[in-house]
Amino acid sequence: MSEQSLPEDAHPEYADALPEYAERVLEVAELIPPGRVMTYGDVAEWLEEGGPRQVGRVMSLYGGAAPWWRVVRADGVLLPGHELRALDHYHAEGTPLKAASRAAQGHVPRVDLRQARWDGGERADGHI
Repeated sequence: MSEQSLPEDAHPEYADALPEYAERVLEVAELIPPGRVMTYGDVAEWLEEGGPRQVGRVMSLYGGAAPWWRVVRADGVLLPGHELRALDHYHAEGTPLKAASRAAQGHVPRVDLRQARWDGGERADGHI
């Protein structure tokens, strides 16, 4: 964010501060155990704020250092342009995947949400 895009009453020294909602979204992403996923809508529901689009926006702007591959679309389709990187993470973590259909572009598998979806009920190791 540049100083030019800040409101007039904003303080330039806070221009690089992460918005509070973004911090909360990224904290949820960090809670998701390896091999499990939440949808953008699941994260918004967990937070009781925002919706899938807001969560997606946060992940696209700030999610690079978080386990972004664990926050997925509701249909399990992999993030366009990042499919191979995501697949590397899914294979390393043992995330359940569905085989790609012949109609699927590039024959890229999808996340098997039935098996991989995390409801936040059990906590990941090391998290409260």
